[in-house]
Amino acid sequence: MTTTNTEKTVSPGKEPPKMPGALPLLGHMIEFGKNPFDYMMRLRKTLGEIGEFRMFHQKMVLMTGPEANEAFFRAPDAQLDQSQAYKIMTPIFGKGVVFDAPPHKKDQQLKMLMQVLRDKPMRGYAQVIVQEVEQIIDQWGDAGEIDLLEFMKELTIYTSSHCLLGDEFRYELNEEFVKIYHDLEKGLSPLAFVFPYLPLPVFRRRDKARARLQELVTGIIAKRAQKPEKSEDAFQILIEASYDDGSRLSAHEITGMLIGTIFAGHHTTAGTAAWTLLELARRPEQLELVLNELDQHFGADGEVTFQSLREIPVLENVIKEVLRLHPPLIFLIRKVMQDFHFKDYKVKAGKYVCASPRVSHRIADIFPDPEKFDPDRYSEARQEDARPFSWIAFGGGKHKCSGNAFAMLQLKAIFSILLRRYTFELIDDKDTYQDDFTQMVVQPKSPCRVRYIKRTGIKEGAVESTRNNEQESAQTGSGFQIKIDRELCQGHATCMTEAPELFQVDDAGNVTVLQENPPLDLLEKARQAEKYCPTKAIKIESQ
Repeated sequence: MTTTNTEKTVSPGKEPPKMPGALPLLGHMIEFGKNPFDYMMRLRKTLGEIGEFRMFHQKMVLMTGPEANEAFFRAPDAQLDQSQAYKIMTPIFGKGVVFDAPPHKKDQQLKMLMQVLRDKPMRGYAQVIVQEVEQIIDQWGDAGEIDLLEFMKELTIYTSSHCLLGDEFRYELNEEFVKIYHDLEKGLSPLAFVFPYLPLPVFRRRDKARARLQELVTGIIAKRAQKPEKSEDAFQILIEASYDDGSRLSAHEITGMLIGTIFAGHHTTAGTAAWTLLELARRPEQLELVLNELDQHFGADGEVTFQSLREIPVLENVIKEVLRLHPPLIFLIRKVMQDFHFKDYKVKAGKYVCASPRVSHRIADIFPDPEKFDPDRYSEARQEDARPFSWIAFGGGKHKCSGNAFAMLQLKAIFSILLRRYTFELIDDKDTYQDDFTQMVVQPKSPCRVRYIKRTGIKEGAVESTRNNEQESAQTGSGFQIKIDRELCQGHATCMTEAPELFQVDDAGNVTVLQENPPLDLLEKARQAEKYCPTKAIKIESQ
């Protein structure tokens, strides 16, 4: 366990080692910009788990590996501030929204957004996603070719907007919203991290799209106010939400938070979905394992439900391995507000620290043969991701991506339909499918061509749920204990759904354990709560 920062403040510490080769004014920006991943891998190989480089005038400290990641993710906001590091999002989300809001206001806004991603609404999303997938492939026919990345961008914007924003954006404003979102997304360039308001065409389009979206939001709020029936989507939740002082969100704030909601549901998922199919198409033996699981679990026409999507571990492990090798975010950043200590090092206030999922995921001591695509890493026998803060595709700590559970649900629902209907082949040489590091969110390079072929001869009828077979028998002993890491808990309320006798989660996301010494007949429910907690904040210990 890493020594805590409060314990280390008595020691002056030494500064992190610095990467050589910084240029006047530019620092390491040219090298970093060519391929950020290669540069950060070289930094770790040269300097170890902590090292400093410079992007223009900003001093950046890269921290990699489980211990460094834990120190990074567990540091309090007063020391490592996420908001200061993500001012890049201010032109997109808006002034005073999320990362640009004062801490007390930002916390309230994030709790409002969490209502959308809690366990209860999530249970209705699977059918919506299935409907969208079936609709988009309805005209495919027996075979054809597509640009996979463009297809996944289109599909995931449909699924995300339908689940999270409601019918107006999905059906009435679909084409215009897709264009708006495209312009907002293009505003996320590496240059925007340092100079977000340069008078460049891409930033002008970003700002125009943000203003137009607010016009649309204002109009929909007015129309919904005239309707007697209330919607149950994210949009309506935000319309009805209020701050602690009773004040409601403005149209400006609702617009920014809706953008944030979609970014959580779409921003990174399209690339992950594309890479999942590409990696399976590269490896027919892995694709066969996934198809066998889906065929046995669902059959040709088996219903896809929230619960059934929990019971396809082969596909889930494939997605986890895709996220290990191709995490969408190059790095995660915090600004040092108070001197930050890690082991024998001190990072002075004013610098930035960053964690890199892609680099940490390629540490051979944690993930042997790290370049190999190997979904069995996450099997019960191996559990290579069991060490805390080793697998960080969604970040970690209290700021772990709140949309992680939705992203996994969305991906599994998409493939539970797509892979039962069609199989996929690469059109170009497999080595031409590479990551594109010119964007802030890493996706496969375009074009990304694949061929689809309709499947035949799928087994009829799905097998019964395996959940009952997976249940543990009651263990001997006097009982068990529930431990909650409250720094990790985000209030998804999955635990309350799985075991209402043991957990209560209030509207603010605070969890209460209802029984201090629960009986053994509730052990299985407690284990389910532990297993499905999106942030792994629950630990069940036998007594």
